[in-house]
Amino acid sequence: MRRAVQGTTIAVGALLLAGVVQFAVVKHVTLVVDGKPQAVRTTSTNVGELLSGEGISLDAELLVRPSPGTELANGMTVVVSPAPPGPFSYRATVEPDPTGVGVWVVDGTSPRAVSPDADRLVESSGSASSAGTSPAVSVQAVVSGKVHDVLTNADTVGALLSAMGITPDANDRVEPSPSTPLHDGSIVRADRVEVLTRVEATTVPFRTLTTFKDTMTPGRSRLLSEGRPGVGRATYRITVVNGQETRRELIGRWVEQAPLARRIVSGPESMYGGTTEVPGARGSSQHGLATWYDPPWGGLTAAHPSLPFGTRVTVTDLASGRSVTVVIDDRGPFATGKIIDLSPEAFAVLSPLGAGVLHVQLSW
Repeated sequence: MRRAVQGTTIAVGALLLAGVVQFAVVKHVTLVVDGKPQAVRTTSTNVGELLSGEGISLDAELLVRPSPGTELANGMTVVVSPAPPGPFSYRATVEPDPTGVGVWVVDGTSPRAVSPDADRLVESSGSASSAGTSPAVSVQAVVSGKVHDVLTNADTVGALLSAMGITPDANDRVEPSPSTPLHDGSIVRADRVEVLTRVEATTVPFRTLTTFKDTMTPGRSRLLSEGRPGVGRATYRITVVNGQETRRELIGRWVEQAPLARRIVSGPESMYGGTTEVPGARGSSQHGLATWYDPPWGGLTAAHPSLPFGTRVTVTDLASGRSVTVVIDDRGPFATGKIIDLSPEAFAVLSPLGAGVLHVQLSW
């Protein structure tokens, strides 16, 4: 009987001990990968072993919170997410940082460590750093236009960027300079700048050549040939900041196919024709009153009782001395004392239309 009781006691004790060991070794954690949580039972001792057991490689550029060396505890949440996209990316390093510089980035509700000493930095926030060289400070890092609130024990701008895995080249802009000391409230800006040379196709516009003929009806025109744009190439120096073009400078241009001009033949009364030159003594002249009327076409034209159509007549306002040259393309006026009816455009060269009547001299 005594032996039976002893055996039962030993068996029960062994079972209880095994249960305690099992309870102590197996941990229930939540693993969040790319925003998708999953419950995991694991016997891993730290975060790195957990990720390795789940087939997640630490060689990729990943953001892991807490850091891979953190000891696992029952009920812990481990978050794994890719490094943020953009010209600059953060380094995901498992090896110890020989400088002891830590960086902890907080973006809204998603804090993450971006250097191996970040966890120790958070624990020592407000005191000396893990390297014993600088106190932790809170700064703002604007990387490629994205704002990050950063807790770091880096002592200069350059040390901060280095701990974040950012290595600017000669074209990149860093403000303030990398040697500037950091303090609480500092703002650091790192912009990726690229200077590119690009050759692009261009369109060469064609000209319009107009020939005026007195034999054509005033106000009419005829298309002789259509124009055709040419083809060219242009070389630009382009500045790109954080993926956005900010400046374009033309440094060369050439034509590969010349354009063809558009050709038009037109009557002589084009509204852009005429002249305001002082008339010379040519042909004949006439004095009298000039009025204006509204012909069915536009331009520097006029009506005269007898001069041949197409005659170019210079009309001079005797009061002001202003002159305009018009083309006779209509008949009139037929009232006593009035010698010419001007189009509104021609009359306006001499005087406002409200004047109504002018004393003029005609020369042709």
